[in-house]
Amino acid sequence: MPDLDLILAATHHIAVFSLVAIYAAEFALLRPGLAGPRISQLARIDAAYGAVAGIVVVVGIVRVIFGAVGWQYYVGNQFFWAKMAAFVIAGLLTIPPTLAIRRWAKAGKGNQDYAPPAGEIAANRRFVHLQAGVLLLIPIFAAAMARGYGS
Repeated sequence: MPDLDLILAATHHIAVFSLVAIYAAEFALLRPGLAGPRISQLARIDAAYGAVAGIVVVVGIVRVIFGAVGWQYYVGNQFFWAKMAAFVIAGLLTIPPTLAIRRWAKAGKGNQDYAPPAGEIAANRRFVHLQAGVLLLIPIFAAAMARGYGS
């Protein structure tokens, strides 16, 4: 049987890379000119983003508890908590765009010509841009943690 820690690490990394890919798709679609079928496509991508974020959290928790390093290393590491804080902040930054996307999808249902107001698109793009900045911190904190900093 393969090493459990290897399986957990690989699964966690695949989930994180998938999350970033889905984020990139959302980032690309949420732009001026969003209308019609692109809104429902964006809504599906946003739902997938939430689902994969949940997988990242679950696999991460399992990795902390059952991984080779042991949970004691994580709970005593400042960079682990910085990484968790960044993930929570990134998650909170997804709430306004998710609510807007759901509202737009509902408003556009049955109306192929529906386009969200440009101001709403711009406001929600700001949240997505802020999220990009926060997401950049996560691998930095993870790399520091993996090298023993913050203990």
